[in-house]
Amino acid sequence: MRDRDPATPAEDEAESRRRSRGVKVFLRDLLLIVVAAVVISVGIKVFLVRSFYIPSASMQNTLQIDDRILVNELVPRMVPLQHGDVVVFTDPGGWLGAQPVVQRNSLAAGVDWVLSAVGLSASDSNDHLVKRVIGLPGDKVVCCNAFGQMSVNGIPLDEPYLKLENTSNRVTPSDFSVTVPKDSLWVMGDNRYNSSDSAYHYVKGDAGKGFVPTDKVVGRAFVISWPTSRWTWLDDYPMVFGGVDGAGK
Repeated sequence: MRDRDPATPAEDEAESRRRSRGVKVFLRDLLLIVVAAVVISVGIKVFLVRSFYIPSASMQNTLQIDDRILVNELVPRMVPLQHGDVVVFTDPGGWLGAQPVVQRNSLAAGVDWVLSAVGLSASDSNDHLVKRVIGLPGDKVVCCNAFGQMSVNGIPLDEPYLKLENTSNRVTPSDFSVTVPKDSLWVMGDNRYNSSDSAYHYVKGDAGKGFVPTDKVVGRAFVISWPTSRWTWLDDYPMVFGGVDGAGK
C-alpha cells in the first residue's frame, strides 16, 4: 500500500481555517437558536401567557408563597370568565400598599430577566393580585347563612378549596349582601381570614365597594409551574358553582 503524501504547509493552513470556520458557524447557529427561543418565549408571554410568583398567603392552600403560576391572557379578552376562575388583576384602587423598592445588582437583575423570559419568575408580581372569581356581573352574593356558607344567586356554595380559622365555620368574617355591577367582579381569596379581597374592601367601605373592574384582569391562572413538586392544573370547581348561572336573576 502506498503511503499518503504528507500535507503541505498550505494544506495544513487551509484545514485549520476550515475547522476554525466550522466552530464559528456552530457558535453562530447556537446563538441564533438561543436568541430565537428567547424571542419566541417573550412573545408568547406578552401576548398569550405570563408568569407570576405568589408573594402572599391569601390563596392558601391552593397557592403557596413563592409558587409560580402561568396565566392565560386570552381570558377575558377572548374567552369569558367563569365562576371559580383564579384570576390575576392589577390594583383596582387602594388594594395594594406602597411596594418597597428592591435593590439588586446587575447580575441578579440579569438572572431574573432570563428566568422571567422562560416563565420561572415575574418581576412585577408585587404589583398584581390573585383571587378566585365568586361573582360575575349581575350576580347577588350574600354571606352568611345559618351554616356559615356564602350564596350566589340564592345557591349556597360548598367550597372545598377554603382555608378557614379552626374556631369558625363561617366562610368569611363579615356579613354582606351585594349585587355585582356591570363589567365588574366579586373576588375572594381561598384563605378567607387572611385575604384583602372584595369582602374585606366592601366592609372597610372603600370607594370601589370591593368590586374589581373586568378591564383590570390580566388573565386566568391555569397551572402551578414551579416548583416542580407543586405542578398541578388549577381547578375552577364547576360542581361548586353548578346552578348559579341564571339562578335568582
